[in-house]
Amino acid sequence: MSGAGKKAVGLPSGGVGEWISTAYRFATDRNDFRRNLLVNLGLFAAGVWVARNLSDFDLMSPQPIT
Repeated sequence: MSGAGKKAVGLPSGGVGEWISTAYRFATDRNDFRRNLLVNLGLFAAGVWVARNLSDFDLMSPQPIT
């Protein structure tokens, strides 16, 4: 069982393929509390940023004709 599942077939070792694989494992590891906390705080911060930036639009006001 040594080395089983370490490399994905078809992805180059190193570079972008390894980065994507590492990011996927980082985001989907359900047993690591610190990683889940970091991912959840990041998603929350992204949601707050989007909500604050989209709150400037008044969707009911007439839009200028360009």
